[in-house]
Amino acid sequence: MLNSNVLVLNRSYLPIHVTTVRRAFTLIFQGTALAVGRDYGTFDFESWMRQSMQRVEAIGTSRGPIRVPRVILLVRFDRVPKRHVRYSRVNIFARDKFTCQYCGAKPHRSELNLDHVIPRSLGGRTTWENVVCCCVDCNRRKGGRTPTQARLHLLRRPVKPRWAPMMNHIGSNVHYEEWRPFLHIVDRGQRRAVGAD
Repeated sequence: MLNSNVLVLNRSYLPIHVTTVRRAFTLIFQGTALAVGRDYGTFDFESWMRQSMQRVEAIGTSRGPIRVPRVILLVRFDRVPKRHVRYSRVNIFARDKFTCQYCGAKPHRSELNLDHVIPRSLGGRTTWENVVCCCVDCNRRKGGRTPTQARLHLLRRPVKPRWAPMMNHIGSNVHYEEWRPFLHIVDRGQRRAVGAD
């Protein structure tokens, strides 16, 4: 329970991150964040402790059970999520939905690699448009060849994402009803950005 997910909002109620319940409680206790209730009300640690415990997730403390927050609001953080997406291993995995782009398998993350579609030995560059998520088996099969040479086909052409892929990944895997109203803000922003191009 302490390692399950909590959505983090900036002061403008825009989703910026996902953290653990353990970290969320620390932020609320320190006064850095407020818990957000189902009716969008915000609560400091003491008022959150007094929240109704009927049919809700809770953890035990020395002062009694405390309700698990699924959304928290940072008190002093105004940053809007950047539209510039940093190239990284995790963002490639997230863009490709942790799925091998050759066979469609979704192995454990430890069994995923990054693959240069056009190998570096053939002049391929390390860019959003030339790197994909790939399972270990397909990576071995492909070796230093192009997909055509290895008789492999890409499921999707790799592109640079328009929005932070982790937010896309979060939005497509909503685990908690409490997250939905806040993730629709991101969805609308993404649609607006796509329409602007």
